[in-house]
Amino acid sequence: MPAVDVRLARPEDVAAVLALWAQARSPLAQTNDRPAVVARLARDGALVVAVGPDGVVVGTLIAAYDGWRGNMYRLVVAPARRRRGIGRRLIEAGEERLRQVGARRVSALVARDDAVVNRVWEAAGYAADPTLGRWVRNL
Repeated sequence: MPAVDVRLARPEDVAAVLALWAQARSPLAQTNDRPAVVARLARDGALVVAVGPDGVVVGTLIAAYDGWRGNMYRLVVAPARRRRGIGRRLIEAGEERLRQVGARRVSALVARDDAVVNRVWEAAGYAADPTLGRWVRNL
């Protein structure tokens, strides 16, 4: 399988990112996907994509920084392209992006019940936090 280019998303990637998320996002994800939000992530440099030689977006990772901690989520790889190191490359690119903006600690938002993606993060050197939980509320 030819290599992929891992880079920050561009405005012209928005439709392809949304198409990938519609096809391959975790069934546990609950946030509605909106083009304006994805465009803002791309504009702000917080969305990393993996693009095949044919120009198709085959992977994504959001790597956002809140001024204190880096947060990574929406690690998605097209089903036909999984188990080829794309997820790992996206994580590495996300870490580098966060390092460049000043993050010294990174949290990965991962569904506890998604064993496959938990193994990806564990293989990348991340550990489940035994002391912090997540509280949420829809607005």
